[in-house]
Amino acid sequence: MQNKFAWISTPDELWEDKKEMITTALESGIDHVLDFDDIENIRKLGNVKIIANSDDADIYLVGINGEGDGFVELNDDFTDSRDIADAKRAKSEGKQVCAYIKIIDKAHEQLAVKLGPIVDYIILVGTDWTIIPLENIIADLQKEDVEIIAAVRDLDGARVALETLEHGTDGVIFEANDFNQTKKIAEEVVKASQTKYELKVATITNVKPLGSGDRVCVDTTDMMKPGEGMLIGSYSKSMFLVHSESLESEYVASRPFRVNAGPVQAYVMVPGNKTRYLSELVAGDEVLIVNTEGETRTAYVGRSKIERRPLILIEAEYEGKTIRTLLQNAETIRIVDENNEPLSVADVKPGDKVKVYIESSARHFGIAIDETIIEQ
Repeated sequence: MQNKFAWISTPDELWEDKKEMITTALESGIDHVLDFDDIENIRKLGNVKIIANSDDADIYLVGINGEGDGFVELNDDFTDSRDIADAKRAKSEGKQVCAYIKIIDKAHEQLAVKLGPIVDYIILVGTDWTIIPLENIIADLQKEDVEIIAAVRDLDGARVALETLEHGTDGVIFEANDFNQTKKIAEEVVKASQTKYELKVATITNVKPLGSGDRVCVDTTDMMKPGEGMLIGSYSKSMFLVHSESLESEYVASRPFRVNAGPVQAYVMVPGNKTRYLSELVAGDEVLIVNTEGETRTAYVGRSKIERRPLILIEAEYEGKTIRTLLQNAETIRIVDENNEPLSVADVKPGDKVKVYIESSARHFGIAIDETIIEQ
């Protein structure tokens, strides 16, 4: 699932009041602001993207005081459309462009469809409609490289927009005039972005200590809880749930930000249902934290630590499919058993039941594709 996002528009208030609202949004992970009056002041608050009908904006906005908001009459055949011409001009100058459209009638719905192939984003503002026009536009633009943003008033509106037509809009925009609502909508966007993986129970068939290899510890910027870890495997189509170092041990202190993930060639699941090689991960990259129910959240890599350590091969079977991974041979490294309990690689043995993820698609450059690939 593609990550959803939220933007804010600023209320018509004094700068000091507006500043507090924008700061709250930034602290909640919202870094795109639609504003017409305080662009320079807003830039001083942090790394913010400004959306405005101004050439010094980061994202150029068309449709305000134009056909998009009904200020200029819209011709049914879209000839001499000012908004379309303005969008084409801005794109030809290398700008990112966002269209602002009030769905006043069917013609404005069609304007959105016409602008979709031209712009990068479309903000859709409802009047007396709810879901149907949104569904129509999402369906019409599903093959275009444009992100659809619904203007919403509150948390309920955000939830509906993000779920419309199964996939929902790519994002929402709302006026930031309430601190609590800003935080709640930001949380809802994170929730809507989460992928859930259906974990299966496989049977361990072989455990074999090996010599040394280069293994990777993935240190994240998040504190993981017991029951959380990452999907790791030698094959991109089948992965073990490798537990975080969130448990206390008589040998070492817990490090709940870490997953001791395995050797450099192993795959790790990352957002967007993609995989990366462990050797590729660097500070700032995104990874998926997965719990025993297959629920996920995104975290950032703070550090990837590669060291030479003794390894152990673990093999399992699920419905005739063999699943393999290599991990560091140490008591503190754990996978997850069928009862959602951490199981140390020092204790794992043939016949044990463990949690795995199995996928039917092959992968090319980490992306799932319909192709036959043999991994052994």
